[in-house]
Amino acid sequence: MQNIYNIAKKLDIDEEYVIPYGLDKAKIDLRINEKLKDKKRGKLVLVTAITPTKAGEGKTTTSIALCDGLNAIGQKCLLCLREPSLGPVFGIKGGATGGGKASIIPSEDVNLHFTGDMHALTSSINLISAVIDNHIFQGNELNIDSDKIVWHRALDMNDRALRYISVNQNQKTKEHKEEFVITVASELMAILCLCEDEKDFKNKINNIIVAYTYDNKPVYLRELRISNAIIKLMKQAFNPNLVQTLEENPVLVHGGPFANIAHGCNSVIATKLALKLSPIVITEAGFGADLGAEKFMDIKCRLADLHPDLVVMVATIRALKMHGGASIDNIKEENVDALLNGVANLKVHLENMKKYGVEVVVCVNHFKDDTKKETDALIKWCEDNNYKVAFSSSFEHGAKGGIQLAQLVKKQLENTTSHYHPLYELDLPLKEKIKTICKEIYRADDVEYTERAEEDIFRLEKLGYRNVPICIAKTPQSLTDNPKIVGAPKGFNIHIREVRLSSGAGFVVPLSGNIMCMPGLPKVPAAVKMEDE
Repeated sequence: MQNIYNIAKKLDIDEEYVIPYGLDKAKIDLRINEKLKDKKRGKLVLVTAITPTKAGEGKTTTSIALCDGLNAIGQKCLLCLREPSLGPVFGIKGGATGGGKASIIPSEDVNLHFTGDMHALTSSINLISAVIDNHIFQGNELNIDSDKIVWHRALDMNDRALRYISVNQNQKTKEHKEEFVITVASELMAILCLCEDEKDFKNKINNIIVAYTYDNKPVYLRELRISNAIIKLMKQAFNPNLVQTLEENPVLVHGGPFANIAHGCNSVIATKLALKLSPIVITEAGFGADLGAEKFMDIKCRLADLHPDLVVMVATIRALKMHGGASIDNIKEENVDALLNGVANLKVHLENMKKYGVEVVVCVNHFKDDTKKETDALIKWCEDNNYKVAFSSSFEHGAKGGIQLAQLVKKQLENTTSHYHPLYELDLPLKEKIKTICKEIYRADDVEYTERAEEDIFRLEKLGYRNVPICIAKTPQSLTDNPKIVGAPKGFNIHIREVRLSSGAGFVVPLSGNIMCMPGLPKVPAAVKMEDE
């Protein structure tokens, strides 16, 4: 492992901008932006994937492989990743630092406490809740209706017991219902990842609607007069974190919203800094392209004036066979028919990305038990459908395993031009934008709304929140809102049960199906499996 100052030197970052957290990780002081303001931006590559399965797809592993592969062929590049949430680390998904020889280090630090960003966010979120309840207790000058508090407490852990609770028991003020969200699904995380700097963050948080009064008027966070206190808690969290791959290549890790219940991209701050530091920047968006990539294109790129140059679509033969009808128990067995049935899912995601005017290539995350017949069949399908394809085996072979993908990406960046544009215009009604995403990206026939969702939309548009992006919360396991339906289904509707507002972040969040903002633990959590380590 290289000393972190040496990693910073590879990006021409002077030591005065490096804030070390030990020898192996650091924060980059954002004062560096003034020095870089006249530098030209590099090119931006998004890594996304097919609909996730239990077989795994490996977006982070592929992103690291591409970074290491490009550097191995002499092409300077920089990788931007999200910070892992503790919930999945101890739950079902595990860490988010890659795998095998395509990993970032110090892996355990990144997956756990890292540099304290998640703790700063969690503390800030809960400070807001504490001040709201205290304000009501101390006389309620703002006339807040405790049954209409829409700001929720947070914990960076999967804990289903906190989904529905009550607070203020045995107090002189009214007991009221509350729910916890996981930290990475909170609006404060979204704001951190969408703000340009500390000043922009402060402006955005002041615009958060935290509650409504007894006569249904919105109460904004600025009325609580705690934005400076939040800034003090968040002070260091604005600075992106610098670590390295196993191949000693630099990586910025900053911000970590989930893509199924939030917008699923690393911070604008880190991405824009990276684009000034490197001619090629690789980033990823969470879960399948129907979630993370759609939100990357329609929310992050639109709001931050980013212009993606290429999309890499990750798939595995194992996962495609599962989408084609194979079970998790027999995915290692050769099954060309299941594979060719499963490519329908890949096809949907590839077609969807091209709707944004950006070129897309396929990366097959290669496993040693993939047979020649299967790989040949997948290559032929890609060629027949005019998609460039490369294989990556970096999990097993490190940088060497990512060279084929790196060469393809480099060639595409040199020979294609991006014509990026969002999927929908902001001035459409909320329901029209929701319908566009559901039909164009999920391939649904229509959208069905509960009575509550209809009322939510009417209220939000009346409040003036019509011309904002949409951030649909949906299961990542299916193109539908039913996690049990795999492949590329047809003839279904998306069901919207509730629509929430993130007024500070600047988008609305329709909740579909049974999606929850506080995940639960599986029967045997990863935390239990650590007992045997």
